[in-house]
This record gives sequence, C-alpha cells and structure tokens, in this order.
Amino acid sequence: MPDSPQQVLKNLLANMQQLGASDVHLKAGYAPYFRVKRVLRAAKTPPVPNSAYILAMLQEWIPVSHQDHFNATGAVDFAAHDDAGTRYRINMFRSMGETHASIRRIQVEIPSFEALGLPPVYRGIVDKAHEGLILVSGVTGTGKSTTLAAMVDQINRTRRIHIVTIEDPIEYVFEPKKAIVSQREIGTDVPDHRAALRSVVRQDPDCILIGELRDRETMLAAFQAAETGHLVLGSVHVAEVQQTFKRLLEYFPSTDHRFIRSTLAGSLVAILCQRLLPGIDAGTYFPAAEILLNTPAVRDKILQERDNELLDLIDRSQDEGMRSFTTSLRELVETGKVHFDTAIDYAPNRDALKSAIRGIKGR
Repeated sequence: MPDSPQQVLKNLLANMQQLGASDVHLKAGYAPYFRVKRVLRAAKTPPVPNSAYILAMLQEWIPVSHQDHFNATGAVDFAAHDDAGTRYRINMFRSMGETHASIRRIQVEIPSFEALGLPPVYRGIVDKAHEGLILVSGVTGTGKSTTLAAMVDQINRTRRIHIVTIEDPIEYVFEPKKAIVSQREIGTDVPDHRAALRSVVRQDPDCILIGELRDRETMLAAFQAAETGHLVLGSVHVAEVQQTFKRLLEYFPSTDHRFIRSTLAGSLVAILCQRLLPGIDAGTYFPAAEILLNTPAVRDKILQERDNELLDLIDRSQDEGMRSFTTSLRELVETGKVHFDTAIDYAPNRDALKSAIRGIKGR
C-alpha cells in the first residue's frame, strides 16, 4: 500500500533534516525540490501527482482560519511544527491554476549577533535603545527576520519588560527569560494587522515587534507607538538605507510627508540594511551591513529633505558607529571570508570598493 500524503510529507521533512536543507518546494507534476546551500536539488522520489495531493499533504497543518483566505486570495502564510517540535514556515500559493507550496525549516535556537556575523554596533543599538524605531531592511533572503529575532532575544535576556510581537506567521518562539513575551500570529491569534495594531498599545507593551512594515497602516502604527515611548522593531523590504526613506514616504500623500519626516526625525533610532554574500568556503554566507544612526546631523537631513546626502554622511560618520556597505565589503574581503569578485558583484559602488581595498586582488 502506498504511503499517505501526510506520510510522504513526513518523509520529505526527515530527508530535509538529513540533507541540511533550508526549504522544500512542492509543485504538481514535479518531484519535490530541496534547497541545500542555496541550490535546488530534485528529490529522488516520484512527482507530486496534483494540487489535491499537495493540499492533502498539508491538510493537518493548515489552520482552519487560513483556508478561506487561501480560497479568496490564492496565497497564504502559516507556521506549523512536526512531532519532534521542529518548526516550519509554509507559503501555499496558486500558480496557473495549480497549488504550490514552499516549506522553510526554522532553526530552533535563536542565533546571537556574533553567530550571525553582525557587527558589534547591532548589540550596542539594542542595548541602548528603550524607545523609538529600529528598522532592519534588505531584500528577500538577507536575514531580516533572524536579525530581528536576535534583537528580541537580546532584550528578552536583559530587561524586565513586556514584549509583544505581531507576526505573519510566527517563526521563532521566544521562551520568557527576564522579559515576558506575547507572540500574536496573524490569522490565528488575531484576524489581521489592523486589529493587532489597533489593540497593541492597550496590552501594556514596552517593546513591539512588527514583522514587516508593509503598508501605510502598519507604518503609521509603528511611528505612533515609537513616538509614545515604546521601542518598536520592524523590517522594510528595500536594498539600501536611502531607499528605506523613499519606501516609508511613498505610502503617504505628499501633503503628509512633512509630518512623516518630523515623526522619523524625532523617533528613529537606526536603520540597519543588510546584504548576504556567499563566502569563500562552500555553503558559507556572510552579512554586509549599511548602518544609519539618527544623530543630530542625520535628523537635519531628514527634516530638510536631503536624503540624497545620507550616504555621504554615513561615510564621514563611521567613527560614530555608522557603517557603509563599502566598509563592510572591504572587511569581508580583507578577513578572507568573501572573494574579491563576489564583493564587487554586491557593491553598490564598485569603484569605491576597489579604491578602499587598495591592491587586494581577486582570489
């Protein structure tokens, strides 16, 4: 008798663990694919027969509240765990009328800043900030969620406060240490971001994590919470610090831009923008960071609408803890972690990086 769809999924997840895969992809008519060290590899199993089979594989995991959302929108995110307690983040979506799914394995332990290869200023920012807005930005796959988890864990271990997270879905589970932590999952604990953000300040939080600032409403709620004495952590899906300001403003009419700039000038703590580079050793990856701290000079640039001068200001203020991508990339090359050619490919300003490295050649 052939295995049931649920047993096939269990076998795939077991293979995922053995291979050290980060993701498994399910697509009707194709064999499952594992992502191992960022490369997709087909599983040595028969093709997934059809969309109904994928739905049957995931049926026990899909929250009832999410099924209508999937039927209405064609995509849904949720988290689940297997019998061993390993957590997974699942995105189920339609493509050309078929159902596909991407399943990501979530590490149980929350990595430290050092384990992630992040510069010491990350810890310093979190340790010093008790109110205001900290943004982590970067494109998909640059470690924003893991960085935010490391920040929350650091606060959890060092402060007797109440942390409330609003996540879609919950990835890392925080065990209370010094802090108490309330994690709210969209679609499971609360219907949507609007409802979660409307009530969060009534839950007596000291620190609020908003997984992603994705629209005008989440951004405005983050700004207001930061202005009223809360520490707010969130992510923005952009590649550079300068683009972060553009993204924050583009959701608001131009008549509101002066107000938004004033709010940011008063409440912003830092913008931490990340890129993730493949290392010299196969399977290794290292972050490069661009860091903007809200110093008085930065505050003036924000208020005066001179965002185009922020990168020059970062370059001139690195002794204050700020950091440019050029500096991060140079250090990765000089410490033998990343190939020169790789760093050049990821550099926003190739000529500046070549000049900074001064004589280091491709390896």
